[in-house]
Amino acid sequence: MMNTVAVLLYAAVAVSSALLVYGVAASRRGPGGPLHYRVEAAFLGGGPARVVDAALASLHADGRVTVGGPGIVHVVRPVGHDPVERAVLHELAAAPSGALHVVRLAAMRHPAVQEVGDRLAARGLIVPRGAARVWRRWSTVQAVGCFLLFFASIAATVAEYATLDFGEMPFPFVVKVLPALVAGVVVAIICGTVSGRRITGAGRRALAAYRGAHAHLTEPGDLVALHGLRALPDPALREQLQAAAGMRGSRSGGGGTQDDTAMTTVVVWCASDDSGGSSCGGGCGGGGGSGSACGGGSGCGSGSSGGGSSCGGGSSCGGGGGGGD
Repeated sequence: MMNTVAVLLYAAVAVSSALLVYGVAASRRGPGGPLHYRVEAAFLGGGPARVVDAALASLHADGRVTVGGPGIVHVVRPVGHDPVERAVLHELAAAPSGALHVVRLAAMRHPAVQEVGDRLAARGLIVPRGAARVWRRWSTVQAVGCFLLFFASIAATVAEYATLDFGEMPFPFVVKVLPALVAGVVVAIICGTVSGRRITGAGRRALAAYRGAHAHLTEPGDLVALHGLRALPDPALREQLQAAAGMRGSRSGGGGTQDDTAMTTVVVWCASDDSGGSSCGGGCGGGGGSGSACGGGSGCGSGSSGGGSSCGGGSSCGGGGGGGD
């Protein structure tokens, strides 16, 4: 009887682990390919926050906007060279106070920024939040289940021995099933860790290749896009942007890697794969937590950020899309 139970337990752990490994691998597959634009490198490197920071750095570098104390942005020439810069200028026009942290957070939710993540996800360079959620939960359930089964197997072993004579002692049940339980926990931990990384292996390779090919660029927007705020040569602007990032707390997600972890912000990537609809429209309400509703969006034009589809309204914002700088 106990041998049959042990065989069934081995089979269950093996099937669950195989499905888990396959699901995690499948969720991170895609056509891959190189990065085409600076905004894509910025999104992979630091999520929507870095995309907006790079645009602000470019706008500030050639005098189209100025940033004064305490974190107030003034528009000098309302000219945007790509959809993200135009999105920042649009949010500046909609923010009466011109507060940098308000404009920065609103621009992160603009369709022109949001659809960058959708394009990267379609190419398998980044994983939408919803695509990995089921596998993270599966990993947790398997790890906890194997852990609890270990104690259950100890109880079963004690109960079995209590009903047998000393001369009939079988091989301990807990020792029989221990390899399966340990393997199940190890597989679950590894898969849970991998599924929690938003950027895929193809995305990391594409980002490294893009950084290598554009290492010679010195324009502030390029430096921020590739290396984060720490690479911004203007110390005053760097301080203002870091302060703006820090004003919204310290929650972040895996929309990209985080190079400057001291300053993070609540950001959202409203991935279309999360809701079955289109990318979220401009001006998501609330403080950026999961479940905040998105307003209707306008079409996102093409430009240096790549042509994208128009962004409709009505989808729900996902949690923590990418870390700030």
